Amino acid sequence: MISNTLDNRKYIGKKLAQFKKTRPPLKGRKNKRRSTVESDWRDYYGSSDNLTADIELLGKENFKREILFYCYSKGECSYIEAREQFRHRVLESDEWYNGHIRVRVHKSQKIITESNK
Repeated sequence: MISNTLDNRKYIGKKLAQFKKTRPPLKGRKNKRRSTVESDWRDYYGSSDNLTADIELLGKENFKREILFYCYSKGECSYIEAREQFRHRVLESDEWYNGHIRVRVHKSQKIITESNK
């Protein structure tokens, strides 16, 4: 969650801390090379155009970033982001920077909850 400390507007979003990168195989090999790479999560401030404009105008020092959940999978991250956006009713108020909710979650993706940890 990103909060504007001046007017208390907020943004709920997700960002993966790392991702898998695939490179072509080395000469004479058939297997692709896969590695884990850290994303730009330390500098990322969301995908909202209004939020980005406010950050440029007011400066990063007027925004507070919080990690609400640490997820075990990309599917779980998508599910929790949408759940929190619906729970806070981000589309129903001007208190939020969120302008849309996009989610694609399949039942086959494992969602970690308190009951199955």
